[in-house]
Amino acid sequence: MDTWQIPTDRPAVLITVAKVDGSVPREPGARMLVDALGQWGTVGGGHLELRGVETARAMLASGEARRLERFPLGPSLGQCCGGVVHLAFELADRDHCAELAARRHEDVWRAVALDGAPDLALVDALGHTILRRGGRWPDFARSGGTRVLLDAAGRRWLVDHVPAPRAHVMLFGAGHVGAAIVRLLADLPCKVTWVDEREDMFPSVVPANVVVEATDMPDVLARQAAPGTSFLVMTHNHALDQCLTEAILRRPAGQDWFGLIGSDTKRKQFEHRLRDRGISRARLDDMVCPIGIPGIEGKEPAVIAVAVVAQLLMVWEAAAHAAPQAATEVPLEQD
Repeated sequence: MDTWQIPTDRPAVLITVAKVDGSVPREPGARMLVDALGQWGTVGGGHLELRGVETARAMLASGEARRLERFPLGPSLGQCCGGVVHLAFELADRDHCAELAARRHEDVWRAVALDGAPDLALVDALGHTILRRGGRWPDFARSGGTRVLLDAAGRRWLVDHVPAPRAHVMLFGAGHVGAAIVRLLADLPCKVTWVDEREDMFPSVVPANVVVEATDMPDVLARQAAPGTSFLVMTHNHALDQCLTEAILRRPAGQDWFGLIGSDTKRKQFEHRLRDRGISRARLDDMVCPIGIPGIEGKEPAVIAVAVVAQLLMVWEAAAHAAPQAATEVPLEQD
């Protein structure tokens, strides 16, 4: 579930992993939402999460607006991780959450007062104010991730980075495998463009991170996609697969990832035909076919989907580790 899509009309508490020390189950910025009857998302499961839910419901009963709690995982909770997790609790502000849901494709920062009045602010990546409640908030850099800081008066603030998904999947093919992949990608931090010429093949409802493109010119979308796109080609037609493969391999080298469903035989056929059409050996080597992590041999759509999505996660994590982490120091606009 998207944490910002509050699935209930009841008052709710947003729990955020604000700070960690040592070995812990989730990273700063992980979140969950709790109301009197349900919970959505996770901050790590186990006894930690049970205590978090209990604390959130106690706040709902008392009307307390904000809290920061420290949880040593080993001594007090009996979890073998052994680290320390600091959880920030806040009564969910519906306008705040709706704004974040509407801006899910932008980087946004939250500044939430944990002491005193329940002040908060949302700012964009340039420091412009999107929404605020209450007075001023401390300056902070849009770098370094989610954390807790003190202002000049010693007041504690949760500074929470809500990043836009960095990964973009362009998936060609609305058949069984394509549909299974879309279902798995629904809960992952990515954007999906799902392409097929057969409009009736798409389900009536798709996940929030999916945009459907019903078009008879899918190769145009492939050519125009942003750099860094992860392409998956698995249409109902081998000739169309080849057309899309050529369009993708004619893009600049080194910027995308491209997977083509099929066998070693299909790969050899495509390589032979595309060499005749001027595609270089080096670019053909960039084509991943067959797709899916090695060692998973099942042919059922759900099995193929798991293998392919696991492969995408490996690609994205490698890219994230390789990317330079530049700090952005921009003064906040507060008027």
